[in-house]
Amino acid sequence: MSAPAPLTGEPLALDLVNTHPSVGDLLTGPDDLRAWLLLQADRFPEAREFAAAELTDATVEAVREVRAHTARALAGARRGERPPPEALDALTRAQDAAPAVRVLDWNGTAVTATRRRTGPTAAQVAAWLAEAAADLLTDPAVAAVRQCEAEDCVLLFLPAHPRRRWCSAARCGNRVRVARHYQRHRTT
Repeated sequence: MSAPAPLTGEPLALDLVNTHPSVGDLLTGPDDLRAWLLLQADRFPEAREFAAAELTDATVEAVREVRAHTARALAGARRGERPPPEALDALTRAQDAAPAVRVLDWNGTAVTATRRRTGPTAAQVAAWLAEAAADLLTDPAVAAVRQCEAEDCVLLFLPAHPRRRWCSAARCGNRVRVARHYQRHRTT
C-alpha cells in the first residue's frame, strides 16, 4: 500500500506531524517537501518562497526533526501532561537557528514591517515550522487535539465539531462506514 496524499487544513503543526502517517513517510526527499510546502502556500506565506528555493536532503532532515519533536511534544501537551523537555528545547533551538527580524520598507504611502527569518534555507524552513509548533503547543486548543479513531490511522486533527471522530470524513470516515455496512450485510 502506498502512502496517502497529505492531509491538509489542520493547524500547520498538525499538518506537519500528519506527513508521517501509519503507512510511509510523505517527506522522503526535497521533491516531497516542495510539494507539501506548495500545498501549504495559502496558509504559510513563506512556503512558496521556500518551495522555489534549492531544497536539499539537509532541509528535509531539518523539517523531519522538527516534525518528530513536535509529535513528541504534542503527545503530552494534548493530554495535559508535560511534554518531554528535550522536545521543547529542540523546537526552541530550531527557532533560534534562523532568527526572525522585521524588515522595514516603504509601500508608497507608509512604512511597512515584514517578518523574515535569516540564515540558510534549511534553518529558515525548520524555524517557521517550529514556530508553528510553538503556537499550537501554547494554544489552549491543544487539549482538544484528537487522533483519528479509524483502526489503522494515526493522523491528528483539531475538531471544529465535538463529535468529529476521523481525520477526514472522506478518507477514514468513509472506510469505517463501508466496513460497518459490509459487516452488517455480509452473508454467513
